Amino acid sequence: MAKGVKKIQITKGLYYPDKSVKGQRITIKPDQNVHFDVLEWLPGTTDEDKKKELIWMQQTSSRQRILVQRPSRTGYDFLIEKQYCGSYYYYIEASLSGKRDSNNTGLYVRGWCDPKIVSSKWTTQPGSKTSIKNNQKNQYISYGHIVYLNLMTEGLNGNKLSVELWNRQTARKDKLVFTYHDVQVIDGEVNLKIENTYTWMGFVNNIQNVEEFYIKVKDTASNAYVKDRLGDELHGIYLNVKNKVVTTNANVSRNQTPTKVYKPDVSTVRYEPCKFEVIKITESEVKDGKASTTTTRVFENGKGLKLLTPPQENIQRTIYYKFDSTIIDKDGEAVLNNILKFLLEHKGSTINLSGYACVIGKQNYNKGLSQRRADIVKKFFADGGLEPGRIISVGKGEVDPTDDKMGRDNIRYKNERDYENNRRVDISFVFNAHDAQTVNYEVVAPTVSTKKELTIDITGFETRSCFRDSRNKHKKEIEITDVGQQIDKGDTKKTFTTPSFNYKVYSDMSRLSAFPIEYIWPIGTKPNQFHMHVHTCRYYSNEKRTTVLMKAFPDIKWELAVEFLINVSNYKAANMPPGNVYAQHQEKSRQAGYKRSRINETGKVPISIGLGLSAEWDAGKEKRSFTNEFSDKIELVAKMIAKAMNILQNAINYAQSAAKETAIPVGFNIRYPKFTIVGKWYLERVNERSTLSVIGEVGFGFKPLIGAEVVIDILGAAIAAASYGATGNPAAARIINKFRGGLEKLGASVTFTATFYGELEMTVDALKIDSVNGINMQGKTTIGGKMGATIELSVSVEVGRVKGTKAKPIMTFKAAAKADSYFGGDVVLDSDSKGLFIQPVLKFSGVVLSVEIEGEVGWWKSNFKVEEKAIQEETYYLEKKYLT
Repeated sequence: MAKGVKKIQITKGLYYPDKSVKGQRITIKPDQNVHFDVLEWLPGTTDEDKKKELIWMQQTSSRQRILVQRPSRTGYDFLIEKQYCGSYYYYIEASLSGKRDSNNTGLYVRGWCDPKIVSSKWTTQPGSKTSIKNNQKNQYISYGHIVYLNLMTEGLNGNKLSVELWNRQTARKDKLVFTYHDVQVIDGEVNLKIENTYTWMGFVNNIQNVEEFYIKVKDTASNAYVKDRLGDELHGIYLNVKNKVVTTNANVSRNQTPTKVYKPDVSTVRYEPCKFEVIKITESEVKDGKASTTTTRVFENGKGLKLLTPPQENIQRTIYYKFDSTIIDKDGEAVLNNILKFLLEHKGSTINLSGYACVIGKQNYNKGLSQRRADIVKKFFADGGLEPGRIISVGKGEVDPTDDKMGRDNIRYKNERDYENNRRVDISFVFNAHDAQTVNYEVVAPTVSTKKELTIDITGFETRSCFRDSRNKHKKEIEITDVGQQIDKGDTKKTFTTPSFNYKVYSDMSRLSAFPIEYIWPIGTKPNQFHMHVHTCRYYSNEKRTTVLMKAFPDIKWELAVEFLINVSNYKAANMPPGNVYAQHQEKSRQAGYKRSRINETGKVPISIGLGLSAEWDAGKEKRSFTNEFSDKIELVAKMIAKAMNILQNAINYAQSAAKETAIPVGFNIRYPKFTIVGKWYLERVNERSTLSVIGEVGFGFKPLIGAEVVIDILGAAIAAASYGATGNPAAARIINKFRGGLEKLGASVTFTATFYGELEMTVDALKIDSVNGINMQGKTTIGGKMGATIELSVSVEVGRVKGTKAKPIMTFKAAAKADSYFGGDVVLDSDSKGLFIQPVLKFSGVVLSVEIEGEVGWWKSNFKVEEKAIQEETYYLEKKYLT
């Protein structure tokens, strides 16, 4: 029962249904991939057969030549450019056996787009790049010269055209001189050899010294003129012809096939049967107490490789014949089929066939015999679909020729080995071998004492069909060289003959490393190197090129904990009145100014620093603390912070000077940041990439990030404002000082202050930083702040004094009232099952009122305190906004 492909179909891509016949002919849109796959199998095809690689063939419309041949298990992608669109059909089929099917199992496919003339030129030599068309009349031919017309087209491939030659007239209408019919468009080109320029003279009226000619092109099928991309119908402007006759020949003009230069194909997609397809490396390790494996595809069918200039390789094969025979035997046919498959999948190379014969027989006869042997091989290739223009067959005649019947030219020698080896055809061609930059694979590894075992798998590794000669054939083996830090005589090599094997790697760091601090940034260290060599015709044909370079970095992990606390007050008071009540403001301001002065004088800042630095390596077997070695570096950071504090101090000084001008009693304070951070960093593989990432896990907080408060004497401010508004003289506000001084002499005081404050905080619970993929939020980040006010009223009265060693008031009375409230909010950056989101949170503390009264008369003393929440606190969670 027959087996194989019965019918194929289009499964993806755009095509024109109205220009197609289902199951037979398809018209597709240009410049986009159309995917073909099997629609139906012949009844004898098994499930195993259906999994095998099919040979897809793109052929000429006549199905005599194979233009492209590709092996594939996943169908075939076909793209047609506008140049090749037109009435010409290509035939596409799939074969299980690798041979073409005489039945219509495939589809005829063409492309369609609007017809256009892309370019036009006149030349005096076929295929010349120099055009003689011009508007200056400084390049011309004479009547009788042969001239070549080249047109590059779109949407006209396979069409027949009429090319009209027009003579440009100055005072009258342009004249049609000649029409060339049945001009064929081949591969999107028109190449017309015109040999009848002499006859043009007879159609030119009032002939000038130099006449100008141009063409119009008409599509025979539509009978419409073809325009260029600008919509112009005139092309080839202008061919200048001088009024001179060089010959009266008027041969028929001929359509020519575009000239092809056969060169080895340079393609990123390769199909040599000597090949490997995928290289996978698997690591096994224990993370968080659990065993895990990570498999990385470091190489996959050449994807992502940066190709280098391909070296050319000369391939030579030979088939042998029986005495006086041109019949290709079974062994020869196997060799030719192997070569044919390779050549169909590698476009461009010129194939040279050299036929030979032994010396037995006449030299002239053997010359013809050698030519027939070469020609029969050429026919074999052409019948197999190879373009005949690529094949050069030459009969070389006898090897070491002679007609001496008494010597070597004797029938009794016909079975000698030398004679048999001379009855042959040598097949030779050149193709571009594969060469690319080495693939890098980075791995975290312990010390040489422990090592890490890698499992390396190479799939699709096959070298039996290597096209090299027997001495240089690629071997089915993998070689790994351990070069350590550099290539030298101490390098060790290990060879593996199976496509799957285990290999151990290690880093340069030792278990008892004397200077582990050198590895504080592990990706910046020099890794140990392990060179993997695997070579085939398809990939990495150059044996000197390392295929995969494995780089082993130390498995050291670092942890750092740091706390910065700036023990400096920035309190500044301006216009605060003297006296007992406000002494605290004056003293606080004096102390802050004294510390700041010392900071400015010595350049040192009272910063409290907490520090811890530790590392572990060699799969966690070695641990050590490096706090002392790293403390000096932290001090440099502290000095930088001290410099930044001067900027804040300038802002405070400016605010104080501005307050003095207004005479408003006010105090300022800036709260410096308190910063804590806990972090660790190490190397890790992310998302099965072949390169390592520097992973940092960080938690930190600023409490506060920045804060400030302003204290205002409300009574003083009110009098100052009223006085300034009435007199325009802020000095009048000092009346309040005399008033307060009088009260103190009488044993009484009144204070009424308002404190306004605000601060900003930020905390990050768990931030993961990846040097390749960026920042990954694994925990919650909160940015919050609040602004509030505290208003305080205090009254104190003392009446009378009791005489004695210690003066004591007869009666005292104290009363204080306080109102406190703040408004704030947070912006929370977090994630849930739906993704990353931002959620604003609004907070109101409510209003808390507190009153405290204390009185004492003689032996009687009493006090009470009342605190009540006048307005309840509230928290509002606003809608989440998802970022992913």
